[in-house]
Amino acid sequence: MNSQKKRSPWAWIPTLYFAQGLPYVAVMTISVIMYKRLGISNTDIALYTSWLYLPWVIKPFWSPFVDLLKTKRWWVVTMQMLVGAGLAGIAFTIPAPHFFQITLAIFWLVAFSSATHDIAADGFYMLALDTHDQAMYVGIRSTFYRIATIAGQGLLVILAGLLESNTGLTPLSLEVNAGPQYANEISLPNNDYVIDATDNEMHFFASPAVLEIGTTADPAKVDSINAWVKQQNIANGFVVAEATGTQKVAQEKSSKLGEKINTFIKETFGENRERTQHQLTGNIGVVKVCLSQKPDKGEKVVLNTAHKKGDQSIFLTQGDRFEFTEANWDKPAYITIQIDPKLKEASSASFESTSGNISLAWSITFFVLAGFFIAICLYHKYILPKPASDKAVCEATASNIFKEFFATFVTFFQKKQVWVAVLFMLLYRLPEAQLVKLINPFLLDPRELGGMGLTTGQVGLVYGTIGILGLTIGGIIGGIVAAKGGLKKWLWPMAWSISLTCATFVYLSYYQPESFFIINLCVFIEQFGYGFGFTAYMLYLIYFSDGEHKTAHYAICTAFMALGMMLPGMAAGWLQELIGYKHFFYWVMICCVATIAVCAFIKIDPNYGKKENEEKEIESK
Repeated sequence: MNSQKKRSPWAWIPTLYFAQGLPYVAVMTISVIMYKRLGISNTDIALYTSWLYLPWVIKPFWSPFVDLLKTKRWWVVTMQMLVGAGLAGIAFTIPAPHFFQITLAIFWLVAFSSATHDIAADGFYMLALDTHDQAMYVGIRSTFYRIATIAGQGLLVILAGLLESNTGLTPLSLEVNAGPQYANEISLPNNDYVIDATDNEMHFFASPAVLEIGTTADPAKVDSINAWVKQQNIANGFVVAEATGTQKVAQEKSSKLGEKINTFIKETFGENRERTQHQLTGNIGVVKVCLSQKPDKGEKVVLNTAHKKGDQSIFLTQGDRFEFTEANWDKPAYITIQIDPKLKEASSASFESTSGNISLAWSITFFVLAGFFIAICLYHKYILPKPASDKAVCEATASNIFKEFFATFVTFFQKKQVWVAVLFMLLYRLPEAQLVKLINPFLLDPRELGGMGLTTGQVGLVYGTIGILGLTIGGIIGGIVAAKGGLKKWLWPMAWSISLTCATFVYLSYYQPESFFIINLCVFIEQFGYGFGFTAYMLYLIYFSDGEHKTAHYAICTAFMALGMMLPGMAAGWLQELIGYKHFFYWVMICCVATIAVCAFIKIDPNYGKKENEEKEIESK
């Protein structure tokens, strides 16, 4: 106990939960970006990478083994080493001929190891800390998990981009200016290849070098140009046409009962809003790209284009990846850049086209990530405390393991108030589970459809920056106050916090304020309230999991937590389309009754999370 007290939680909680978040991002997000850069089709990326989420879905089914065998500390260190080895395996196999199949298999093993690491890390957190420190650091662990998400999606992708830029031809820069001062007429560059003989080195050149786009569009003409560009790029072999095959199957007609339910909900609860026709097609510009020299026989020069800086409301719609070969190098490829139809003021953005060694760049990136994991594994092997309670539940014999495996699930459902606890896990976040699915669409949708009419770039700032800031601050403050007063004292303030702050979206949908500051403030308040209120939810999961099989029981709790977000979220979009944003947010506020109701039935030790309670326990020992 004394040795554990000497080890500050700050020495291992931030790194442990940073290590928990990073492989999840690598598997679910970075893999998608990497495969896209390596030329895998969108269809294959969506189909195969979706299966990578499976280990996190089914992890409660093998969580008992983490509880029964070895220590949680052993599982944490071992899984980190396996994740590091898996990431190194991906780095080695990216240049291989059948890299897609091989790396997918390794990604699945990394996902399995990462999900197992999550089980062990959460269990270790409960064993290594007393209830007061569990409450104190619950916001810190969530914060570093989010930091890992940002680092994975940001820093690692930036590293890969830098490596791409410095391993091939000179990067091609594309400047785009948009605004009402520019002509709205869309002009196509000629489709003739023009030799650029400025030097003898192979390089790419673009026409026009600076693209100017007006803010008023003719949707029919935009669609026509998009179709023409797509046809040209496919015909010249720069891109491969997506196979449709049997995927486009006609959907069955809704049943008469379903139609009646939809009509009843729409007519009874829907808004009486005059829905005007809104064209969601923004204006477009086209850039011609050519290669100056013929590649060697069998050589493939790949050009990847991505948004570099500037307004996110100016975005790439076609031409993110081209393949130039000896067969098509003397033909022009076309990039289309479109603007958000809600963008009315002058703005600009820069795009960069790189033609580096993509395989090498991503191999190095994954080697760096693997090296980090091996280093953090060695660090945790030394720094993680060794709590006396961290031990295997039973002796490792076949009969004992089989017996205890089923006992884990049986004892979970034998806990006091188990069905009240399950209802709490499913319903506490019922309002937020629906709200979170519609925040971005609400902010993006035009005002005549009940939305806020923000541009893509503005939403990135409002929800992606200000919202995350509010969420993080709310979580940290929630952990601090819960550690001072205990979970029972703060349960009701946190329940009201996660409920009442949803009213900010009722306000936004009702008044539709023009002020960008007010929109930011409302989103910050709602996300702060969610972060603050979510603290009570996480602490209750830890509290309810306490006992002999706390690690496995916590994993089961997280499964109910995921279910409580998934099911309401699936129906949220359907309901909003039937009744409109304003009445949908009214419905969200009605759902807050469920949050408050489930809090009324759960029973919590008044001293849980309080420091005074821990001091009394130590004195009694």
